[in-house]
Amino acid sequence: MMRKLSKLLSLVAITGVLFTSCNNDDDNGGGSGPGAESILSGALTESRTLDPAVSYTVNGVLTVPTNMTLTIPAGTEITSNVGTENYIAVLQGGKIDVQGTADSPVIMKSNGTAGAWGGLVICGNATTTEGTNATAEVGQLSYGGTNDADDSGNIDYLIIRDAGAQINADSQFNGLTLYAVGSGTTIDNVAIINGTDDGVEFFGGTVSPNNLYLENNQDDSVDWTEGWNGTLTNAYVVNTLENFSTAIEADGANNNPTLVNFTAVSSTGGTAIQIKNDSGATINGLTLTGFETTFDFRDNAPVSNLQIDGADADTADDAVYNSSNNNASNFTWVTNASINEDGVLPANITASITLDPTVQYSVSGPVLVNSGATLTIPAGTEIVSASGTANYIAVLKGGMIDIQGDASSPVVMRSNDGEAWGGLLLCGDATTSEGVNAIAEVGGLVYGGTNDTDSSGNIDYLILRNTGAQINADSQFNGLTLYAVGSGTTIDNVAVIEGADDGVEFFGGTVSVTNFYAENLEDDAVDWTEGWNGTLTNAYINLTIAGFSTAIEADGPNNNPTLVNFTAVSSTGGTGIQIKNNSGCTINGLTLTGFDTQFDFRDNAPASNVQADGANADEAASYASSTTTSGDFSWINN
Repeated sequence: MMRKLSKLLSLVAITGVLFTSCNNDDDNGGGSGPGAESILSGALTESRTLDPAVSYTVNGVLTVPTNMTLTIPAGTEITSNVGTENYIAVLQGGKIDVQGTADSPVIMKSNGTAGAWGGLVICGNATTTEGTNATAEVGQLSYGGTNDADDSGNIDYLIIRDAGAQINADSQFNGLTLYAVGSGTTIDNVAIINGTDDGVEFFGGTVSPNNLYLENNQDDSVDWTEGWNGTLTNAYVVNTLENFSTAIEADGANNNPTLVNFTAVSSTGGTAIQIKNDSGATINGLTLTGFETTFDFRDNAPVSNLQIDGADADTADDAVYNSSNNNASNFTWVTNASINEDGVLPANITASITLDPTVQYSVSGPVLVNSGATLTIPAGTEIVSASGTANYIAVLKGGMIDIQGDASSPVVMRSNDGEAWGGLLLCGDATTSEGVNAIAEVGGLVYGGTNDTDSSGNIDYLILRNTGAQINADSQFNGLTLYAVGSGTTIDNVAVIEGADDGVEFFGGTVSVTNFYAENLEDDAVDWTEGWNGTLTNAYINLTIAGFSTAIEADGPNNNPTLVNFTAVSSTGGTGIQIKNNSGCTINGLTLTGFDTQFDFRDNAPASNVQADGANADEAASYASSTTTSGDFSWINN
């Protein structure tokens, strides 16, 4: 949050400069034609409509005084010079009319560097705890009055980039700064991206924005103080930068603003919502994903001040919030997720993208496929990840993956140095014994629901290598991790090779997998828990590392999944199948070769829970009925 500034610029200096233009070729004058550059600076001397065919430059402070309107048509692009002296300010009584559309938003930006300019500042006549005609920390601008229905204009489909210029060590601009802006102002469809301070900050006022997208703003995405009491509807926050995660900061007097459908996703942990002093809010529909800390109440702020879905904020470490129905698909007009020229996959995929099989892609940090987005990976694509627990690909609830490999050109995912990385994770909406909206042991990901036919997409001909990075002594990644994945998901022809933990692990769900190959994994080739009840058809397990031999580990409640033609071969002895607690399965076609122990029943698990070829599992029996052989997976070495 920006702090008070003794004096940056005098109001006279700001508003007294004439509005000048190198080429006045918009609706208010002649000029040399489309394509000419127009300088925006000083105070408007009359209402003005810009020309979308002109490239405009902010050079200094552009102010819109009382009784004047700055109209910005769809498709207009405004580029600011660098520095704190460059921003756009709508003064009390002035108006802005941003007329962007989904196909042609208005864009305000600088040079692509976060914090390059001051963004858009609007000063209204609504109430604020600072009183009437308060002085802003920016440019000594005046704001605040008694008219809560005050109208500062209209904003629709606006993208603000690169804002947040630093005024001093304690004070910075935001992307969109709203000083006592009234409810007569309409603000819809705004994206604020790549800023070094807050995305949007409310200093009192009653304005109620709709449809805000906030990405990688290096302080708080949404910030309010001075008793703001409007409503924010449909906000989507994405944070992928280390140490910059806070989705909401609230301070000052509590006038109980309302947030409806607020979704925030972090790929770097951090704190989601910070409440200071006596502030608070009512939130109806909240989804938080990937944060280490959900709430931070400071300065004796009472938890009861934050009402979420009809109850006090739940400060328990395992609290889950996943009730917002707002997701990235609502902001495809701005996201259009892109991959940089070096082929690095974006940390948050918020709109559907298709990779190019001629490019080798890289993973550096978590890659999250958000709800409403699909990551399509054509045959022959190779993805190379940095090793370590920070690097993985996760499909969130509502997101999809479409891996289109074939026998001659499988998709390959591996590490860049042969050391373990996090692999591929799918989070679904099917049932799990952990309930609805459970929290995964990885990255705070949310999974689990009531839709057993849920689809997380399609996987065909995928090779995963070097997976299984260790999170801590009790928790590791796997090759393919399936969190409550539903039966609408198709998974065929998957190989997991040389991994440091399990090959595939099912956490509940109903998904079925066909043609699965595992080789040299340093834990279990196939693992399930939380009541998985799908079918695994045609699996071949090849184990050659001493001390790591278990082909199957099953734990938790027994929903009796089915295995059809399961072959496991060990050259180092060990245990073939381990059953814990009340788990179990039905196996039709089982071959176990080279194991010292075929079955290990633990925690009083009964042998009858495993039905192998029509009978209770029998340690003394010989199992050689599976028709699956290594030759069925010749595509792996093509």
